Amino acid sequence: MKKIVAGLAAMALSAVMLASCGKAEENTVHSVDDLNGKNIGVQIGTTGDTLAGDIENANVEKYTKYSDAVQALKQGKIDAVIIDNDTASVFVSKNDDVELLSEGFADEEYAIAMALDNETLQTEINGALKELSNDGTLKAIKDFYDAEDKGEGYKSPADVDRSKGKLIMATNAEFPPYEYREGDKIIGFDVDMMTAVCDKLGYELEISDMAFESIIPAVQSGKAQVGVAGMSVTEERQKNVRFSDPYTTTHLVVMVRK
Repeated sequence: MKKIVAGLAAMALSAVMLASCGKAEENTVHSVDDLNGKNIGVQIGTTGDTLAGDIENANVEKYTKYSDAVQALKQGKIDAVIIDNDTASVFVSKNDDVELLSEGFADEEYAIAMALDNETLQTEINGALKELSNDGTLKAIKDFYDAEDKGEGYKSPADVDRSKGKLIMATNAEFPPYEYREGDKIIGFDVDMMTAVCDKLGYELEISDMAFESIIPAVQSGKAQVGVAGMSVTEERQKNVRFSDPYTTTHLVVMVRK
C-alpha cells in the first residue's frame, strides 16, 4: 500500500513539474525602462548587442541566430529580445505567444560594408544606389518584402551586363526579411537590392553565408567584396570597413512574451 501511495505521489509531483515546465514566467517587461536588471537576448555582433550593454544591471545573452533568441524568450530563459523591427514582425506573425513593445528602442540605417581601401567600389555602389532610389526600384523591393500577399519580386533584365565578373557578398541568412533561406536558396530584401546594384554595375552576384560576426573580417581579408546583412553604420565598424550611403532606414524594437 505504501508503495502505491508513494507511486501516486511521485506521479503527481511529475505532473506538477511538467506543468510548470510547459509554461514560461509571466512577462515583466512593459516598457524600455523595465529592461533594467533583466535577461536580454541579442544576436551577437549586432547593434542591439552593443546597445544592450548600456542597459543598467542587464544580463545580455548572445545568440548566433535571432531564431534561437526568440525560442529562449518563449521558453522563459530570457525576458526580452532586442531586434530589428522588420525581422521582429516576421517572428511575431509566426508565433502567437510573443509581441512587441509599442515603444521603440533605437533608430538605425543599413548600409553596405566594403574594405577600407576600396574607395572605387564605394563610389560605384553609391552611384547605383542613387539610381535605384531615383527610379523607384529600392522602394519596390522594400514594398515587395513588406507585403503579405506577394506578387512578383525583382527580376534582372534579360540583357544585363556581367563583364566585370563576380562580386562576393558576405551575409548571414538568418535575418528575414533581409536575408533568409527558402529551400536551398538565399533570398530577401538585401539579396534583391544587391542583385539590382550588380545589374547596374556589371557584376555577377555571389552570396557567401556565414556567422554575422564573421562578415566584417571576411570583407577585411578580401574573401568578400561587400558585407550586406542589415548592417548599421557605427563608429566602431567604421574603424574596420568603409560604408556605402544608407539604403534603408529601420529601428530596433523590444520583443517580449505575451
